[in-house]
Amino acid sequence: MPDFLLRNSPCFPDVESAAEDGLLAFGGNLELTTLLNAYKKGIFPWYNPDEPICWYCPDPRFVLFPGELKVSKSMKTIIKKNEFSFSIDKDFAGVIRNCRMAKRKIGPGTWITDEIEKAYTTLFEKGYAHSAEAWHNGELVGGLYGVQLGKVFFGESMFANKSNASKFAFIMYVDNLVKNGIALIDCQVYTPHLGSLGAEFIRRKKFTELLNKLIV
Repeated sequence: MPDFLLRNSPCFPDVESAAEDGLLAFGGNLELTTLLNAYKKGIFPWYNPDEPICWYCPDPRFVLFPGELKVSKSMKTIIKKNEFSFSIDKDFAGVIRNCRMAKRKIGPGTWITDEIEKAYTTLFEKGYAHSAEAWHNGELVGGLYGVQLGKVFFGESMFANKSNASKFAFIMYVDNLVKNGIALIDCQVYTPHLGSLGAEFIRRKKFTELLNKLIV
């Protein structure tokens, strides 16, 4: 049964006590210390508007080892044609806003509430959260954002307002992460989009063991 966290508590129960769907706890807060403590343990917030904060640590975990990135021939062609330009941390606010507005094929829609947007903007301002952007004719058309700790990047959300824009941003960003020593990219849960790029399932135990080695 998921634990209830007090409003001022930055601590979490053992991730192995999570429910079958990965739900570990609810309640607590989205303060900087709480979020950093959560990510170090492989826990992330995910909840709908008008719900209490829900914290998840699913098993298995969907991840990408950067060296396993798959780039299709069609994407290689798009990259060569310079259809998009790429940037990092140029418009974090624009990326998270577009992720919030993006229509979802599965689920009730956005889970990015005012509270979530404010919390991750604070993480960005403190240097923990980052964004990657795809531009077309000077317009932001795709991107992603997430949290980086040690040699791990925890992906949170992505959007595309033009075909292939989010894939382009992801591929370019993975290349940058590799150059900066990132050894693991957390994709949290399965999506066909990320699966086509080489992401795979690993057991939660292995995931947390990797976090302990890669986040110091």
